[in-house]
Amino acid sequence: MIPFQTVRRIGKLASSLGERRKKLHRVAVAWCRNRAVADDLVQDTLVKALKNLGQLRETQAIDSWLFQIMSNCWRDNFRRERNLEEIGSFAEDSSFACEDNHHGNEIVSRVRAAVLRLPVGQREVLSLVDLQGFSYDEAAQILDIPVGTVNSRICRARETLRELLLDLAQHHNASQPHSFRRIW
Repeated sequence: MIPFQTVRRIGKLASSLGERRKKLHRVAVAWCRNRAVADDLVQDTLVKALKNLGQLRETQAIDSWLFQIMSNCWRDNFRRERNLEEIGSFAEDSSFACEDNHHGNEIVSRVRAAVLRLPVGQREVLSLVDLQGFSYDEAAQILDIPVGTVNSRICRARETLRELLLDLAQHHNASQPHSFRRIW
């Protein structure tokens, strides 16, 4: 049970929060330059202050305590707004998305072409292990071959893919204008 003195003290503090609302609002408007945002900031500040009223040790320090809470709320709001702006600007940059999508499609096409050039055994193991996520043991069981064979085929397939993709990239770069080669 909460002692009567504490309840009485908290009641006085809570009523003094209302008295300080105008001060908080004036500063919030100066910070935000927007009355609606300032209203929200003051409301957030008062809600947090009421929740944490028991943490205020010195009642004469209530003003500095409230403004410290409001400063923290303002920084939180600023971070939230900045993150939303960064995410929004990134999502709206259609030229970046188109370039990235085209580049991604080109890479996928090259990898598919290189995989198709692998011998059947290497293609099977590669598709099971690297594309479908099966373990070497599972791939061996599916293909009815020893695990050592899976191991050697996957190793050869990856090495061959590396070489094929390097060859395809060099061939592609040789056929492109000089400015494109620098980017690629």
